Amino acid sequence: MKLPLSGDAALWLALVLGAAFGWLLHRGGVTNYNVIVNQFRFRDFTVLKVMFTAIIVGGVGVLALTQTGHAQFHIKPANMLGVTLGAALFGVGMVLYGYCPGTGVAAIATGSLHALVGVIGMLAGAVLYALSFAWVETHIQKVAALGKLRLPEVTGIPDWGWFAILAAIAGVVFWLIETKTRSTGAASRQ
Repeated sequence: MKLPLSGDAALWLALVLGAAFGWLLHRGGVTNYNVIVNQFRFRDFTVLKVMFTAIIVGGVGVLALTQTGHAQFHIKPANMLGVTLGAALFGVGMVLYGYCPGTGVAAIATGSLHALVGVIGMLAGAVLYALSFAWVETHIQKVAALGKLRLPEVTGIPDWGWFAILAAIAGVVFWLIETKTRSTGAASRQ
């Protein structure tokens, strides 16, 4: 049974869910500049743990919605050069800024002035991208364009199998992080 949601109700729900998302980011500690920077310095793995958890929970939720008919996938083309360049630019920006776009906006709500300056920079970057989109589409997006692909179709492993693999990887990573944290803590106490 589909539950249509549109108009004012959808806007109010988006506002409530957005506020809840920001609150969860804050409670998870990822609105703190030092937490994000220390992820890149391999000193604090809060961001990795939050992201792994969010990807698995969100992915399973989306998959459940699609399989029950409450949502549908809209697959974007796998333009590998564009994805690679975009990921590199995003990574450099995140290291320099100390936030990703979502955590930057949530950090503004905590009163962070430097997060506000960064969001203004992101908006300027979005405008520059929009102005250069025709060139990017012609010269970058067509290089190593693989079309609309999904891992389940390419590998033959079903969606739930991919989430099980990802959950197992996350479990191993969490265990390694906790083991390292305990051994580092024990060494520092000696």
